[in-house]
Amino acid sequence: MSEHSSIEWTDATWNPVRGCTKISPGCTHCYAETFAERFRGVPDHPYEHGFDLRLVPEKLPEPLQWRRPRMIFVNSMSDLFHKDVPDDYIVAVGRVMALARWHTFQVLTKRSERLRDLLASKLAFVAEEPHIWWGVSVEDRKYGVPRIRHLQDAPANVRFLSIEPLLEDVGRLDLSGIAWVIVGGESGPGARPMQPSWVRSIRAQCRQARVPFFFKQWGGPRKSAAGRSLDGRTYDELPPRLVSAAVSAAQSHAAIQTLTLKRDWALSSR
Repeated sequence: MSEHSSIEWTDATWNPVRGCTKISPGCTHCYAETFAERFRGVPDHPYEHGFDLRLVPEKLPEPLQWRRPRMIFVNSMSDLFHKDVPDDYIVAVGRVMALARWHTFQVLTKRSERLRDLLASKLAFVAEEPHIWWGVSVEDRKYGVPRIRHLQDAPANVRFLSIEPLLEDVGRLDLSGIAWVIVGGESGPGARPMQPSWVRSIRAQCRQARVPFFFKQWGGPRKSAAGRSLDGRTYDELPPRLVSAAVSAAQSHAAIQTLTLKRDWALSSR
């Protein structure tokens, strides 16, 4: 979408895939679908096809063109590990992240089993890169909590949880090997309420496990009115990240040329 983002825990978003399909209760009021469907049928708009899943290979080199280091949320408008995204295309995304080492990439999925399997095979070359963070969404006990085990079973350097939208008390979590936890409530029309006790429980568990805790929002129909203060303060904790200098125009161009020569992005849009 943009080299700037209003999402509290990132700097920019990058969407080499657009669109998705629902797989669990956390998807019910998907903000990305709501946004994309507003533009269905608008000629030449990026979301002319609404929230239908599409590959966007022309977006693959984008992070290589951003010379100032950023934290980049990968596929804020999709899920990289969706079943209809080919393995080779996911590998191409991985190669871009490997080349753009001056950025920090945040990859988040609900398809945790595919993430686990690919990090152990075709994505092994980037699995443990410290500038690539791998995360799973956790919204409830039935669908969300089992994803944590899949993530823990994956070879990765930095693992994180996005517990958003938090739909119930998720109980005692195993935070072994988890480097970061984000918590947030659902926002927008029909938002399901989040109880403060659920958030406090996760905060206490993070404190006990010494895991950085980021409280994103209370949510609700008007999330700006509810704010993001928890017990009188905000929580913006992050895991340690590599600090890189901005790259030169020549370095950026060389990285793009490397990608082009590998033909990793020369894929047909689907």
